[in-house]
Amino acid sequence: GATKGMGRALARLMAERGDRLFLLGRNADDLKAAGRDLEIRGAPQPVETAYCDLLDAASFAPALDAAFHAMDGVDTVVVTAGLFAKQEEMENDAELANRVLSADFTGTVLFCEEARKRLLAVYGLSNKSVSENTGAAVPSPTLCVFSSVAGDRGRKPVVLYGAAKAGLSQYLEGLDHKYRSAGLRTVCVKPGFVATGMTAGLKPPPFAGEPEAVARRVLKAIDRGRPVVYAPAAWRWVMCAIRQLPRCVMRKIEF
Repeated sequence: GATKGMGRALARLMAERGDRLFLLGRNADDLKAAGRDLEIRGAPQPVETAYCDLLDAASFAPALDAAFHAMDGVDTVVVTAGLFAKQEEMENDAELANRVLSADFTGTVLFCEEARKRLLAVYGLSNKSVSENTGAAVPSPTLCVFSSVAGDRGRKPVVLYGAAKAGLSQYLEGLDHKYRSAGLRTVCVKPGFVATGMTAGLKPPPFAGEPEAVARRVLKAIDRGRPVVYAPAAWRWVMCAIRQLPRCVMRKIEF
């Protein structure tokens, strides 16, 4: 997801501090342009790319294998890609609903499973934080995945999209519970409304965010291994309040 929106902003921050990057995506031209942009911004050259589509599960393993081989191992996998459509559109278009649900839940989870297996294989299924050979600290592999505040509570405007994101968030929490002791750090990002191409044409609510500010917050969470991060930060408290509302209230409001 590094060619657009929040993913692009995050990749640029990583490039500017000198991180080595490998991009996965659907569009070869977009990937090539993004790679050149990141090289100019400071990413070590070359920024290589591979085809990967969350609606094409057969693309997951080859794409990840290409990245892990080209970089001689990967310490962080970031998934920002996803699809969005309005609730009314999905209610009236079963094919569209299937695409959104498949990309945002099934496709993302299956991709994460492929990434999880490779990250743990590279760093070993061990609780040890120090290498027996060198005595040096062993870096913790990180899987950072963008979910959404839409998954925190069932709400009328995002019934279907929210259901997919709720499933994704729960999956990531389960990974954290099971594999944190093995050294895998799972970061679940829960953006609120962010002004990107995905939200073009929608009315911004209060606390709307910008991709660059969200990216800065997410990068800090990746570096620190925080299991959950809301971005912008205000959404943590907004959703905390929403989760406490009784159903009789939720049936009446349009939030």
